Amino acid sequence: MPRPPLNDWFVTTHRFARIAPALFVLLWSSGFVGAKFGMPWAPPLHFLVARFAAVLAIMLPAAPFLRVTWPRNQLLIHTALAGLLVQTGYFTCVFMAMHTGLSAGMVALIAGLQPVIVSIFAGLVLRERRNRLQWIGLALGVAGVFMVIQNKLGHGNVTGLGVALAFVALVSISLGTVYQKRFCNGVDVVATSIIQCAVSLLILLPLAALFESGSIHWNGQFIFSLLWVVVVVSIGAIGILLWLLRHGEAGQVSGLFFLVPPTTAVIAWLCFGDELSAFMLAGIALTMLGVYLASPRN
Repeated sequence: MPRPPLNDWFVTTHRFARIAPALFVLLWSSGFVGAKFGMPWAPPLHFLVARFAAVLAIMLPAAPFLRVTWPRNQLLIHTALAGLLVQTGYFTCVFMAMHTGLSAGMVALIAGLQPVIVSIFAGLVLRERRNRLQWIGLALGVAGVFMVIQNKLGHGNVTGLGVALAFVALVSISLGTVYQKRFCNGVDVVATSIIQCAVSLLILLPLAALFESGSIHWNGQFIFSLLWVVVVVSIGAIGILLWLLRHGEAGQVSGLFFLVPPTTAVIAWLCFGDELSAFMLAGIALTMLGVYLASPRN
């Protein structure tokens, strides 16, 4: 009997399965802080091109040692299309929205609607059902996210373009989450990451060359930011997200995104001394309660 791919053997251990949700939230949330260091030094598309290229430079040489199983034919196409939504569309629109001046708080508030959107799509496409208690949990999650970031909503320039980009990012990752679960459920996690980063790079490289006049200012701060979003977010967090989608319901996994704005607020408090008031702490508690109630196991 052939041995399973090394990466599948690792992530299916009982210990990893228990810590994976919390680890995903922590790593994904830290990406907003990491990006904050690098965005002043690169146009958004150039930043993303460097990000996806660096991921491929790390993961492609490692693929033979990880015994990656590559998808073929229609499964390969489905994996690439899911990447257009989960990676290309989402990250491009988030970076562009913040580049227009839209505050991270406003982007987080809009992205905080993702679990609700995914639950609706998952019910229609995947036949995942939510009971009344779970819908109450989703509503509490949205309310908790708003409590955490409400003091940041006035910061930055609220433009129609920025808001539209944030909503496109929301729809993109919501559709991508359901699509990934529906059509790519059995695809090797590492193969998925490599294929989706390659597709994103092929699309964004010419767009960056054609539509952005600036260039990357390579300095220590940008390199630190790039390494952080590459290793911690693109390899770590997204790898865990793909594994969670492979082993759980799309609605349950998307509910973890409620915890991202509160976790980001705590990280920003630790790293930058940002405000963390009693009202925000109450919002964090409400968000955690919402995620618990929205879990399909309740």
